[in-house]
Amino acid sequence: MIPEFASGEGPDPRWPIGIFDSGLGGLTVWRALRRQLPQEPLLYFGDTARVPYGGRSPEEILTFVRQILTWMQAQPVKLVVMACNTSSALALEQVRQEYALPIFGLILPGAQAALAQGSRIGVIATAATVNSRAYSKAIQEYSALNPKRCPQCWEQACPEFVPLIEAGELNSPDLRRAAEAHLQPLLQQRIDTLIYGCTHYPLLDPILRSLLPPSVRRVDPGVALVGSLAKELGLWGLRHPGTPTGRQERFCVSGDPERFARLATPWLGFRPQVEQVELPDLSPSCAPGCTKQEQ
Repeated sequence: MIPEFASGEGPDPRWPIGIFDSGLGGLTVWRALRRQLPQEPLLYFGDTARVPYGGRSPEEILTFVRQILTWMQAQPVKLVVMACNTSSALALEQVRQEYALPIFGLILPGAQAALAQGSRIGVIATAATVNSRAYSKAIQEYSALNPKRCPQCWEQACPEFVPLIEAGELNSPDLRRAAEAHLQPLLQQRIDTLIYGCTHYPLLDPILRSLLPPSVRRVDPGVALVGSLAKELGLWGLRHPGTPTGRQERFCVSGDPERFARLATPWLGFRPQVEQVELPDLSPSCAPGCTKQEQ
């Protein structure tokens, strides 16, 4: 069931799908959405002024997510894809209770996809996601539905990855050394499946693939999420009724738009026009979905 907006009306199928991440990583989800749902307009927001999220406290991340959702709701968007594992792990359940928007996260689709692939599951993610044990909990929850299976899960924090990716250092020796060091503990556990527990990490797939045995299956939660989202849009009557007519996307950031455009170009296949936006300053007493000026 689709939540109703404050006006009492549901979302319009012609509105865009909102996607947000701390920076560039959510573009991997953007690409999956564009491939599977080419008719849908997309609004992407990267919180580049505050990237990375991996070392932030849960309270900070919840505040950031509320600001982004309040801004997106005002655009408006018909639903939001939280294309950030850290936000999905630490804020998703809370904000789902606060906002009249369908909000989709990455953890459950990623866990389901991994369980369909193997039983010795490794996760590479930010420190915040690993500390939350969100993937381990989700895997345990789903495996409880099938007592015959006893999957195991090991999670590894990779704090260097996001800063290096955001700096455009995708082929640096430092990045390869970090990847080798972080994969080693998981390989020692003889994993058969690896979850990319951060939307930035599929950008490292060429390096990670070269360091993994061919038998290890790689899971991108963003691809799994988009597959389920495509079905939900049809069930809810939210598919865009039209056909693709040129580019239907908007890119916004909290930081430097020119820098984001330059770094995003290789992954998008075109140079995006990027807007810098100011997020609403929510006061502690302000209910989610409003700004100080609206009180």
